[in-house]
Amino acid sequence: MAISMWVFGVNEIALRLPSIILTTIGIWLTFSIGSHLFNRKVGYLAAFLYSINGLIIELAGGRIPTDHIDIFFLFFIELAIYFSIVFAQKKKTIFNVLAGVSIGAAILSKWLPALIVLPIWLLIVTDSGNFKLKSILFQCMLLLITCLAVFLPWQLYIFRAFPAEASWEAGFNVKHVTEVLEHRSAPFYYFIDRIRIDYGELIYLPLIWFFWKTFKDLKDRKRWAIVIWLSVPILFFSFVRTKMPAYILFVSPALFLMTAEFWLMLSGFKENHKQKWLFILILIAILALPVRYTIERTKPFEKSDRSPEWVTVLKRLNERNIEKGVIFNYDRPIEAMFYTNLTAYRDIPDKKEINDLIEEGYSVIINDNGKIPDDITTIKGVSIETLLPAAH
Repeated sequence: MAISMWVFGVNEIALRLPSIILTTIGIWLTFSIGSHLFNRKVGYLAAFLYSINGLIIELAGGRIPTDHIDIFFLFFIELAIYFSIVFAQKKKTIFNVLAGVSIGAAILSKWLPALIVLPIWLLIVTDSGNFKLKSILFQCMLLLITCLAVFLPWQLYIFRAFPAEASWEAGFNVKHVTEVLEHRSAPFYYFIDRIRIDYGELIYLPLIWFFWKTFKDLKDRKRWAIVIWLSVPILFFSFVRTKMPAYILFVSPALFLMTAEFWLMLSGFKENHKQKWLFILILIAILALPVRYTIERTKPFEKSDRSPEWVTVLKRLNERNIEKGVIFNYDRPIEAMFYTNLTAYRDIPDKKEINDLIEEGYSVIINDNGKIPDDITTIKGVSIETLLPAAH
């Protein structure tokens, strides 16, 4: 993101460009993984389902929380699995190293759930039949060492340079598991229920069929790789106390692959069945329901205000060339800091803190929402301005 804005300037497109690029590459990765684990038809259909998924499109467009984080996490998980497949096929160590780098990058993006790649890697490598036990153990150690070499230095650095902040953040990660944060509670079955919204109401048909197919042939390691990719994260995050829709985004390709294989199986099966119309209806619904969901979420036929007045007001603040400035009492401080060179906060500090900032040379601007305390409005040097609430 920083590189994108350095090259293209600080604007909305530059901000979103990395996520757009990674999700576009993700379409190809989904095709490649599907082509190896099943066949090209499955790969093509899974890639199509990836390309029209409403949740991925919304995240890439920054319309819902944790957008960049989850998109990058999804990308690096898929990239690690792709390199694992290429390594198993070509037996070249460089691809195993790249898989380790990708896992490390995924951990840096969103921490330890990225380790789901490890059992998938093991199943793919053993399924290839190209490696003896000693070679598998060596390559697995190399994978782990590479992964550690990518994400561990940053962890050591932040705990040394910012011990209080790093400890707080680490504790916060644990709290997501043990406590309900920001009122984001949900029942244990939340994610099982949620997938019908994100992937179509008929998603349970391919899911049940795929699990049945896998348990019917327990030696099929490729299918087990997909089952683990899906089931372990869903099971883990079902126990987590704080729940958010995009927590399991990185299992999306597994669901796309399951759906694609089921769709193609059903398409062939209908030819020899008397109730052909019923199968055609199901086949259409499996694809149409996710498309309908995408249209509902992205609203492509509705006009959106690309230059709302509150953004224009914020941008005008830059014309003053304020070197050291702070905005208080603004509804969306993150947006304010993006469009201006000022630091922004939702709340108003006490009188002493404001006076201290003024003495240190800061320009203090307070958004006037009609609720500013009288003792604050009388402080000399404070600029009370009507900045449009971000909700407008």
